[in-house]
Amino acid sequence: MTAGPSAADRTSLRAHAEAHLRALAGPDAELRDDQWTAIEALVTDQRRALVVQRTGWGKSAVYFIATALLRAAGAGPTVIVSPLLALMRNQIAAAERAGIHAATINSTNVEEWTRTYAAVNHGDVDVLLLSPERLNNPDFRDNVMPHLAASCGLLVVDEAHCISDWGHDFRPDFRRLRTLLPELPAGIPVLATTATANSRVVDDVADVLGLGRGGSSPGDVLVLRGSLDRESLHLGVLALPSTPHRLAWLAEHLAELPGSGIIYTLTVAGSQEVADYLRERGLAVAAYSGQTEQAERLAAEDDLIHNRVKALVATSALGMGFDKPDLGFVIHFGAPQSPIAYYQQVGRAGRGVDRAQVILLPGSEDHAIWDYFASVGFPREDQVRAALTALGADGEPMSTALLETQVELSRSRLEAMLKVLDVDGAVQRVRGGWVATGQPWRYDAERYARVAQVRRDEQQAMRDYIATGACRMRYLREQLDDPHAADCGRCDNCGGLTLAAGTSEQSVTAAAATLHRPGVPFEPRRQWPTAMPGLGIDVRGKIGAGETAQPGRAIARFTDLGFGQRVRGVLAAEAPDGPVPDDLAAAAVEVLASWDWEQRPEAVVHVGSARRPLLVADIAARLGTLGRLPHLGQVPHVGPSSRGRSNSAMRLREVWPAYAVPDDVAAALAGRAILLVDDCTDTGWTLTVVARLLRQAGSGQVYPFVLGIAG
Repeated sequence: MTAGPSAADRTSLRAHAEAHLRALAGPDAELRDDQWTAIEALVTDQRRALVVQRTGWGKSAVYFIATALLRAAGAGPTVIVSPLLALMRNQIAAAERAGIHAATINSTNVEEWTRTYAAVNHGDVDVLLLSPERLNNPDFRDNVMPHLAASCGLLVVDEAHCISDWGHDFRPDFRRLRTLLPELPAGIPVLATTATANSRVVDDVADVLGLGRGGSSPGDVLVLRGSLDRESLHLGVLALPSTPHRLAWLAEHLAELPGSGIIYTLTVAGSQEVADYLRERGLAVAAYSGQTEQAERLAAEDDLIHNRVKALVATSALGMGFDKPDLGFVIHFGAPQSPIAYYQQVGRAGRGVDRAQVILLPGSEDHAIWDYFASVGFPREDQVRAALTALGADGEPMSTALLETQVELSRSRLEAMLKVLDVDGAVQRVRGGWVATGQPWRYDAERYARVAQVRRDEQQAMRDYIATGACRMRYLREQLDDPHAADCGRCDNCGGLTLAAGTSEQSVTAAAATLHRPGVPFEPRRQWPTAMPGLGIDVRGKIGAGETAQPGRAIARFTDLGFGQRVRGVLAAEAPDGPVPDDLAAAAVEVLASWDWEQRPEAVVHVGSARRPLLVADIAARLGTLGRLPHLGQVPHVGPSSRGRSNSAMRLREVWPAYAVPDDVAAALAGRAILLVDDCTDTGWTLTVVARLLRQAGSGQVYPFVLGIAG
């Protein structure tokens, strides 16, 4: 039996580790004991480790220092699987400070892939960062990954809670690691890190990574779990009477908060509305979401890092990996649906300052948004079976777009389902699309039900956090199963933070006026869905210029902070049909009055509605009367009732035969520009089909108008 390294060798190794830390973090930096424990386990003992430590603790220092030491000993490059581009950018910058050459492979740098692979093969790259989606790209999986698995010196899974379907940031592609781990040569250390994992998530991560299972015995695995307290954070909740009060509070108090920070919203629409209002009030803020262009996102991050803005108003797209140690505050304009997700986001603040404020402004719309997110869980068994049947029909690869014509799921839900099925071994992604493997597969209804119940429990826990009179940091730490949880002495309930709830009547009035300023534009469909001829509808490519609608208008999106709640309530499935409420009729008139028409409508037509015939007919008639436009009647719904939300292809198949222009309406069109009225739009295909029918029947331009935009 070979003896392990001597005490002198370990002492010398620690000295080298300390030197690398100072290069990484500055001349005064010192290794924490647990950091050294993890580094020693990886470098000297080639063990597998799971590190659960708070944001800012220094988890990245562990794997960068371990990389430097392993590379000096002749090991291959470190492979880091990292979930977000922002995280990758910061990791690369940190690695360079420590003299470590890092490169990344992700969807935004395709033109660099060949050069990066060559640099890895030549030994010029110390760290290769991969997005989890790369793990299941067919070319990468089959041609690149085997070489990396055979040659790497350390495998790191960053933000490892994303592996777990119990976690708040579940990413199916991460579970592909289950098949990668067995391909690693014996003795290759593995490190998983996260700041947000309760015991249930830790167990799930350990299972997927084989930490203590399969090839590793429990005694071979190092688990380091530290206190999740953040001594700089001062947490508070401010329950204000209405959304205008919350906006007014932000406008009056944002400038008083320390430094610069982040204002989180639950929706993309919310981020834009809040940012627009604060800018109107003279505050330097910018909106940031997953829909923000990449160049704008990078510029916004840089503006925040260098304090050129007071805050970014952001969705959860600004989260893991954004590194600004002196972030002075985090505000939530609306509550996330779990305390764990909340802890993850507030952990951005106060990493390099003595005091940071964390303020939650819960909203009345929060629960409806939670319910929507909860409604898009794992698909029903019949939908999964339909996908497996379609993929197995002839053994040929099927693209996601083609599969959409067979399965009633949105593109995003269909892709997520396929990734789960791939990990489960039922399907495989190949060049050209997806194929069924033919392996037996069981619909694990109990597992999906447990996940759904966990989501409901997390929502209740978030309600309890808002309502608690006990220490808020202790509450969050207990939700994360932190064994060291104790009262913090810093939050509003402990007496360490006092939040003034008052706002001036003038500010509230101004906020209400902004929120209740109706009018949201939406673009018409320009392109037919792929593979429609396979559904018996012979259309493809671009929609003809003479058959398309003009850009439309709605009073509000369902997710908007102002009229959104009102519109959503009137159009809810359980709401009774009837004449349009006067406030929405007035809002509709205001939208039309501000519409910059290319050609002013000369008549009104409404879409025949199977769900709300009275409401749609009433709003169309009232707009015609107020605008002195003849109301020509309806394009009636002649098909079966709608089956609800679906993907583009299936929705178009449903609405294609469902409408017909009556002869009397067609006779009255006579080249007139038409205001086309409906209750709401989701996929946009009803308005597209009806506008096309009107154009074919002889109308001029068609301008769609709806009360609300769903989704």
